[in-house]
Amino acid sequence: MTRPDILVVEDEGPIAQFVGASLSAAGMSPRVVGTVRDARREWRDAQLLVVDLGLPDEDGLTLIREVRALAPTPILVLSARAQEAQKIEALDAGADDYLTKPFGVGELLARVRAMLRRAGASPLPAPRLQIGELDFDRESRELQVGGRPVHLTPLEFKLFERLSRTPGKVVTHRQLLADVWGNDQVDQLHYLRIYMGHLRAKIEADPAEPRWLLTELGVGYRLADE
Repeated sequence: MTRPDILVVEDEGPIAQFVGASLSAAGMSPRVVGTVRDARREWRDAQLLVVDLGLPDEDGLTLIREVRALAPTPILVLSARAQEAQKIEALDAGADDYLTKPFGVGELLARVRAMLRRAGASPLPAPRLQIGELDFDRESRELQVGGRPVHLTPLEFKLFERLSRTPGKVVTHRQLLADVWGNDQVDQLHYLRIYMGHLRAKIEADPAEPRWLLTELGVGYRLADE
């Protein structure tokens, strides 16, 4: 089996070594560079990028925007920048996921594996999505949880359907509001919170401890993919 080619763009030696060794031990083939300049020469052959934002020559956001303008290559951000606005900026720039330093090797590998799985899928969502006890049929607009039919209102359906296009991937508040309510409603966060509460009440066994509709605090929501 071919080992996935991962480009790690990280200038801090100990972190770069740790990430590289962890990916290699998990059966992947990492390459490590420490600058945006070097990443520009290397990224086209990679199946996934792991990118720090605080690089010595240019901001990692520059690289993310350049890559996303040219290719759908998955991008995972590893950064010490933990503020809400910084996470949103990276995700809106084109990153697929965001992991804050310090991080555990288990979470790093789980996110990389999930991103590699999604990268091999068709860019168009399949008519039917099955994840665990969730069974969602886009064409018939039917959702079942553990075999139990769940009735969704038109807005609830649009919200769940948007999250279901990219299981495991964070969708920012602004993206959800634009896609479900329209571009003129991107600042109406209370709409999103109300309808997410409705969805959780219908889908989750315990809405206060959601299993499927997960919150990325201050950033957005994701549909669990495993």
